[in-house]
Formats: sequence, structure tokens, C-alpha cells
Amino acid sequence: MNILPTEIPEVLIIEPRVFGDDRGFFYESYNQRVFQEQTAQAVTFVQDNHSRSAQHVLRGLHYQIQQPQGKLVRVVVGEVFDVAVDLRQSAPTFGKWIGVLLSAENKRQLWIPPGFAHGFLVISTAAEVLYKATEYYAPQYERSLLWNDPDLAIAWPLSAPPTLSGKDEAGVCLQAAAVYQ
Repeated sequence: MNILPTEIPEVLIIEPRVFGDDRGFFYESYNQRVFQEQTAQAVTFVQDNHSRSAQHVLRGLHYQIQQPQGKLVRVVVGEVFDVAVDLRQSAPTFGKWIGVLLSAENKRQLWIPPGFAHGFLVISTAAEVLYKATEYYAPQYERSLLWNDPDLAIAWPLSAPPTLSGKDEAGVCLQAAAVYQ
């Protein structure tokens, strides 16, 4: 596994070691011991999630104000622009974001620790996203940041207006959001 740093030190791009030949490929998508050794993150994942979305669907930016979730995100079909926004008020990177292309082809994963909002935009015709979470889903604590908040100025690679859920359309700006200390 190869770990690539991002501009926000706690958010990591993980490139698995892929073994391929004319039959296809194999890779270990997660190994707790290796993950902890190479990232210095002692985490326990309690839930796996799988979503399928059509092109131009934008999901997010979601977070749980209590029971914050760390997420290890990967794409098994298609391609997404995956985003993490730092909501830790005491962090020097508060309000900053990271965007990474994740795809079935590049097999990259993104580690997003607790304290961040997460979302993605589907670039391909369709995409299937899998992610492991460190806390259980708790809808009573779920919050949504507005995907196009001008203060965040996320450079979404839009080729058409995004398709949003009602919850995501009702997201709030960072200035009005509940954040972490």
C-alpha cells in the first residue's frame, strides 16, 4: 500500500498494491494491521456502505455532529470527485477542502477521519461507491453542508447542473453549520 499525503495532513490517499495479468486483477482493499501501521490510525470500522448513483448526482456534504464517522472511501464502478471538508474549528485547516478523483480504474481510496464533512460528484455514466465507517449511522445527528457554499468555493468538476436530494439542497453554509471543537 502506498500512502499519499494531501494538503490536509489527516486526509490520506491510499493506493493499494494491485496484482494484474491477462486474467484480471487482485488487490487487498483493506487490511487492519497494514492500515494501522502505515497510517498511524488505530481505527475500528463498524459499518460498510455501498451506493450507486447516476452521472451528475452530487451526494453531500454529510457529517454527524455527534458520533462523527471516519470513512475509508473507494469506487468499484465508474468515477467520482470525492471531497472532504475540515469542520474541526481548532484545526489550522478548518474550512479547507480536499478533492480527489476516485475510480474503479485507479483503485485509490480516501481516508477521511472523524471531524470532516464528506461528499462526491459522479463523473462517469454511473458510479458505485463503497465506504467503511468508524461509527454507526445516526440520522438524528446527521448534518449537511451546502455543496456550493461560496466560502468553501469547492471546485466541483461540473459538466451539468448536479442532481441533489432534498436534504442536500437544504444544506447550510459553513458559517451557520454546527462544527467540531
